Amino acid sequence: MTKTLLFLSILSSTLAFSQEDLLKDIDTIKANTENSQPAFKALQIVTGQSTKLAAKNEWYIVVAHRFGDISTGFKNFFGLDEASTKLGAIYGVNDWLSLNLSRETNQKTFELGAKYKILKQNESFPVDVVGYNVLALNTDLDKDNYPGLHFGDRLSYLTQALISRRFDDKLSLQLTPSYIHKNLYEPKNEDKNQFLTGLGGRYKISKRISINAEYFVNFDNHSFYKNPLSLGMDIETGGHVFQLVFSNSQLNSDIGYLSNAVGNWGKGHIYFGFNLYRVF
Repeated sequence: MTKTLLFLSILSSTLAFSQEDLLKDIDTIKANTENSQPAFKALQIVTGQSTKLAAKNEWYIVVAHRFGDISTGFKNFFGLDEASTKLGAIYGVNDWLSLNLSRETNQKTFELGAKYKILKQNESFPVDVVGYNVLALNTDLDKDNYPGLHFGDRLSYLTQALISRRFDDKLSLQLTPSYIHKNLYEPKNEDKNQFLTGLGGRYKISKRISINAEYFVNFDNHSFYKNPLSLGMDIETGGHVFQLVFSNSQLNSDIGYLSNAVGNWGKGHIYFGFNLYRVF
């Protein structure tokens, strides 16, 4: 298992660094003090959201990919034969508000989100505080399986408070209390209203590379679904952020990732993937 993870990490890192102009880009964030810099360079820590927002009038194109369970081995080429993809766009309305729209192949889910800055870390305040809200539409549901299905049953909602602190130029941590409401849910496996708390962070190991991790405790899920645990690596350039991901959840959507993880790290049920951001 360790050899497999190492092989996939090296392979994906090589692909990332081969992108055109990857090494020619330089960091675009300039600051006079450490506290004026963002806690995170990427908009996600791993799969969960970070306190970073798109700047005013910036457009981000997002491609997120999660392959299948690597424990299936060579039969499914360590999960590469089974993949879920999310495509999305993010727009910075101004420096304190950004809007996003995405669609994931798994469950054919559309998500509309808003991220907004509430408080900023500075010399007189110790943390960044950002709000994040999502409205999700599951278009995979059909009346053959749910005869009484109504449009409202397809909807689910997420509210998060993202609270981060940049301790120095290497270490940043984030606490993420979260609330999920689902109009249609599985009574045996989950609750209609779910409360979660997440802890995540990153540690820079070089100028453009950091190691990231995040873990969410879902206080209302039953034993079938797992608490999402993910490890990642950020590769930073001026125009790209490339993130390698290892997670026990194959889902890319915010709500699906938090509430419907099925993998077990202890048994090697891990999903490899990546997030790629391009800013315009």
